[in-house]
Amino acid sequence: MPPPTILVIGAGQAGLAAGYHLRSTGLPFLIVDRAARPGEAWRQRYDSLTLFTPRRYSALPGMALPGDPDGFASAGEFADYLARYAAHFTLPLRLGAAVRRLRQDADGGFTAALAGGESLRADRVVVATGAFQYPVVPALAAGADPDLPQLTLADYRRPAQLPPGRILVVGDGASGRDIAAELAAAGRDVILSGGRRRRLLPQAVLGRSSWWWLDRLGLLRTAPDGSVGRAMRRADPFPDRHRGRAGLAERGVVLGPRLTGLNGRRARFADGRSAEVAAIVWAVGYRDDTGWLDIPGAVGPDGRFRHCRGHAPVAGLYHLGRPWQHNRASALVMGAGPDAARLVSVIAASGCGPC
Repeated sequence: MPPPTILVIGAGQAGLAAGYHLRSTGLPFLIVDRAARPGEAWRQRYDSLTLFTPRRYSALPGMALPGDPDGFASAGEFADYLARYAAHFTLPLRLGAAVRRLRQDADGGFTAALAGGESLRADRVVVATGAFQYPVVPALAAGADPDLPQLTLADYRRPAQLPPGRILVVGDGASGRDIAAELAAAGRDVILSGGRRRRLLPQAVLGRSSWWWLDRLGLLRTAPDGSVGRAMRRADPFPDRHRGRAGLAERGVVLGPRLTGLNGRRARFADGRSAEVAAIVWAVGYRDDTGWLDIPGAVGPDGRFRHCRGHAPVAGLYHLGRPWQHNRASALVMGAGPDAARLVSVIAASGCGPC
């Protein structure tokens, strides 16, 4: 097999969407992933996880996601869909191939060193490893009792993992709310700690999903640097899936303020209150895994991949699946196809981006 002109790193929804569009260019390409199956990252999350968006907004180009179009696919269901997608379009895959180091060669091409010692050479590289790699654990966690169980979003699977007693879930995003609701439904005493409480959208308005309204009003396609885009980035609105303040309170979740410190097994909050806890689940976000990207200028001082609408400041290096890469949809499954189409069209034409 000749070396790929384009190497795509990551066989999740972004990498597979890139493969779908690359097929039509005639350029040789290869998709590599460290896992044994496409979309395996979806299987590594908590058992009750469902997609953020209904099935009608969660398919990749060219293949529908089966099931109730207004229902939410489970993580395992979506992972199975991604595996079928790759097989259906016969996308060229190398699975079980973890990229340990990517460097740029003197001629402008790239060499990817794999975990097994093999190297792959490519003219251009698309990094599609996703934005949810290493869960963040804040520094104040160091104040906890060393024996206090502390789980991240990569560790937590189900309520039975946690010991008896009050559970503190830190993080007011979708995952934190999901986990708090699940724990409360299992009869656990739960505090959900958050900073500025988000005002979530209702699940439906006038009989239509809020996602339908966001789509029809063009808000999902709003650019990040416009006035509307900036407002949406600050608010980050999403439908509550019955996880709003009232829904959580009905389930018995205590909505606590921002966590300010830990002293042994006692958690202190911004309003001066404190509580003894038996375990903590950290749901405060993720950071990028960039240690393998050995290219000067490719990673910013904040430890994040540097890019402008998917174009790295390194000729021939691209990113896909980044939050707000083009618009609000970029961080969602629904944005993978359109963002991949934009990027592949530029790669096929000249490789020069808009930035």
